[in-house]
Amino acid sequence: MKNCSTAIWVCCVWLVISACKTTKKNSKSADNQGVPPKREFRAVWVATVDNIDWPSKKTLLPSEQRDEFKAILDSHKKTGINAVLVQVRAAADAFYAKGSEPWSEWLTGKQGLPPNPAYDPLEFMVEETHQRGMEFHAWLNLNRVAHKIAKSIAPNNIGKKHPEWVLDYDGYRLFNFGLPEVRDYITDVTVKIVANYDIDGVHFDDYFYPYTAANQTLKDEAAFKKYAGRFADKDDWRRNNVDLLIKQIADAITATKPHVKFGVSPFGVWRNQKDDATGSATQAGQTSYDNLYADTRKWLKAGWIDYMVPQIYFTRKFDKVPFENLTTWWTKNAFNRHLYIGQAAYRVGGAKEKDPQWADPTELPAQVRFIRSFQEITGSVYFSSKSLINNKLGHADSLKNDLYRFPALIPTMPWKDNVPPLSPVNVTITNTANGPMLTWAAPLPARDGDQPAYYVVYRFDEKETPNTQDPRKIMGICKKDAFIFTDKTTQANKRYLYALTAVDRLHNESEAVKLVARTEKK
Repeated sequence: MKNCSTAIWVCCVWLVISACKTTKKNSKSADNQGVPPKREFRAVWVATVDNIDWPSKKTLLPSEQRDEFKAILDSHKKTGINAVLVQVRAAADAFYAKGSEPWSEWLTGKQGLPPNPAYDPLEFMVEETHQRGMEFHAWLNLNRVAHKIAKSIAPNNIGKKHPEWVLDYDGYRLFNFGLPEVRDYITDVTVKIVANYDIDGVHFDDYFYPYTAANQTLKDEAAFKKYAGRFADKDDWRRNNVDLLIKQIADAITATKPHVKFGVSPFGVWRNQKDDATGSATQAGQTSYDNLYADTRKWLKAGWIDYMVPQIYFTRKFDKVPFENLTTWWTKNAFNRHLYIGQAAYRVGGAKEKDPQWADPTELPAQVRFIRSFQEITGSVYFSSKSLINNKLGHADSLKNDLYRFPALIPTMPWKDNVPPLSPVNVTITNTANGPMLTWAAPLPARDGDQPAYYVVYRFDEKETPNTQDPRKIMGICKKDAFIFTDKTTQANKRYLYALTAVDRLHNESEAVKLVARTEKK
């Protein structure tokens, strides 16, 4: 029996099952009353391309890589982050062993060269992330066969095996999404990761068709002639190619592991209002729809993806794409899927930034507060890990000490799973030298077969009305195999009410088992 960290209990036991359940979304009213959100996705991107975040160098030994990743997780855990989105495929390469693509240059210094001594980075990262009670989303790049800054290409790189699949554009080697065999290949790569690893989500970034570059032409005319079908316009055909790929991947993930989430992080502007009445009142030079041929709004409306993370890397005072304007637009186009906002931690305090508002230390915290004013938004993702850890202008401190001071459960996805686990059983309280101790046992599986993934302990003062929607009352979040929790923070001769819940992998919470206890003299 393992002991859960951080505190609770004593004798005089009264046990009852509470009808109080967690809600699906945060509410404006709770926020206005000063109660922080009980549920919030708090994530960070960990970029591997060009060694942006991890590993910090191509030359690190596997043991150094592992130590560095654990330090990254520990830092983010202290800040209040509850999920990481780690780039495991940067350019038709791999940061994992169980796949067909070559090892990444940014992992070992040369594409195709395995780690020595051998280990599986993805397996390691997932395990370490889960040990800290955080979600792990495998972030894959879709469009790159080879990055323009790459120094090596392995003989088994797919671009060498199938040069007819590749388009050259602005120094990059890119997949031709107009070819069905390319879409099948990318889907197969994705599904193998889902099948072979215990990940919580699959995540794609903003690279579909390439951002428009001056004096460059994407030469996919042959594929258009062969596969245009009903499409007379190449732009519409390209958008349909990406639609087909997203839908195909979504279906494959669900068929393989229904609990695995699927999310996309596009450039923040879908379309400018001047080009489409349903677009945002922005003046972006390029948009997802018109330049990258990614109809991201359609994917949400069709329910193909579980969450969207628009990259709104602008300040509230940026004239062409104001943060609040664009964020508000997305709240009206979320279509009952999760909406998290991608925030630009890397721009905070940037001396070279065109927008001087990034020099204001209150900008990022103000964005978080604005995000929290909407029921439709259930979290934030920060780019990138290194920037958050570097804490310029104290922006990470504002999360750790204020906005993320209290823990948050990850929001539920009722379209994937709306069945809560059963409540913990055999709950008891005893006195110990270290303080009151709660023990319990795992319940039977719920009617969908799910068992608890973790447990949540709440504590209330004697005269309080118990409210398990208030995260300030969370004393501890315990792993699924931890069935003991000791409270070292109680006052002598005081009566407390405790509540214990079980939570499943998709964060549905059971009814609470409530216990009353009075502490002894100390």
